[in-house]
Amino acid sequence: MDQEYERRLLRQINHQNLPTESRLTKCLSATCSPVSVKSGDRFIPTRAGSNWSINFHYANENCRSPSQNHKAKDASSDSSKDAVAYAALLRNELLGAGIETVPDPHTDDRRHAVLSQDSHSLFRYTVHTKRVPFDSDNEVSPYSLSPLSNKSHKLLRSPRKPARKISKIPFKVLDAPELQDDFYLNLVDWSAGNLLSVGLGACVYLWSACTSQVTRLCDLSVDGDSVTSVCWNERGSLVAVGTHKGYVQIWDAAGGRKLTSLEGHSARVGALAWNGEQLSSGSRDRVILQRDVRTPPSAERRLQGHRQEVCGLKWSPDHQHLASGGNDNKLLVWNSSSLLPVQQYSDHLAAVKAIAWSPHQHGLLASGGGTADRCLRFWNTLTGQALQSTDTGSQVCNLAWSKHANELVSTHGYSQNQILVWKYPSLTQVAKLTGHSYRVLYLAVSPDGEAIVTGAGDETLRFWNVFSKTRCTKESKSVLNLFTRIR
Repeated sequence: MDQEYERRLLRQINHQNLPTESRLTKCLSATCSPVSVKSGDRFIPTRAGSNWSINFHYANENCRSPSQNHKAKDASSDSSKDAVAYAALLRNELLGAGIETVPDPHTDDRRHAVLSQDSHSLFRYTVHTKRVPFDSDNEVSPYSLSPLSNKSHKLLRSPRKPARKISKIPFKVLDAPELQDDFYLNLVDWSAGNLLSVGLGACVYLWSACTSQVTRLCDLSVDGDSVTSVCWNERGSLVAVGTHKGYVQIWDAAGGRKLTSLEGHSARVGALAWNGEQLSSGSRDRVILQRDVRTPPSAERRLQGHRQEVCGLKWSPDHQHLASGGNDNKLLVWNSSSLLPVQQYSDHLAAVKAIAWSPHQHGLLASGGGTADRCLRFWNTLTGQALQSTDTGSQVCNLAWSKHANELVSTHGYSQNQILVWKYPSLTQVAKLTGHSYRVLYLAVSPDGEAIVTGAGDETLRFWNVFSKTRCTKESKSVLNLFTRIR
């Protein structure tokens, strides 16, 4: 081929391709880099407007499936204590925070937040004018081979509290046919002898937590009556039974025989409370009767202060004061000598059935309101002051304090039917238990103070392990061993 013709042909081809190449160059320079490329074959994009940490986080999140993300959250919650310990160790070594104990990530959230907001700067320059002795807490001994400070060594040696786990399912469920769905009744109680008394219809049944045997104590259907309340005395030998017709019967549990039948109420007896040998009974006739079972029935004290049915009665641990709650939204406190209430609380907006005296703080009383109130309130009966309150979100049916820790459990009705464990005085929820399909109207605590039993209108009794127990006496250990065999 002629060389001149070949040269002209190549020049024509280059001239046709020139606009396309220029357009492509302009496109790349406009979209990828603000720097216009005038010569050379290198393309260097700019990364000034990119946030690589956020993009990398999104990329990792998008590539995970929902199940993987859920597992990652569970793993992070399980290792939260290790993460807190590691963070405290870093603060000791880098910032000189001087932390000696590992903060609890659950109970010490506020303290952990304060520690995380340390004002120390990571990069700072200080001149030490006075040298600290090597045996102090701020420096390590020159003979130590560890790179950590003494504070960090104390941090690593600090004891860790084991994580408390409360089972969300009951360890035992019993059928309770004819267990009434009535907010104003008290049909379940647990004795010091590990016997559970339950009022079912016209009968009272005893269930032994040691042998799981069930015996029928009494049947009121012969007299056309029904059971409205049951209550054990402190020794666990006698059980009081309130009836729909207003009678209060005293039964010997061991012998299975009725000792006496007390009259005086004109309506059903829905609340009972023992105080030594004295028995207090509250009725729909708005009267509270106090009687000594050792004396003739005529010797009685009549306490009149409520305007509607009395549905809650509890004696204080020192046996000096009686707290009563009624359908008139009132909470009254009586002493052992006066016929008039010494204190009256009217903050609740619904019936007060849930009442519990604290065994840990003298004069501390807790109460809960019904559906229109839903509040848990605490009172100092020594001064008559209201301490604090919290809205539980549903009807409060029962309250009980732990015997060994400053905690209490509450059972609820409309509309969540749940069981809540609270820590006092922070009022933080330790656990939330569900399982009953009706209002959890009945509650009793085991004699060892570790387990509770709840009853509801779904005709079931459910047993839960909710409280931690101080294993300090052999007697309590033996009760626990007998109780935990029934599974």
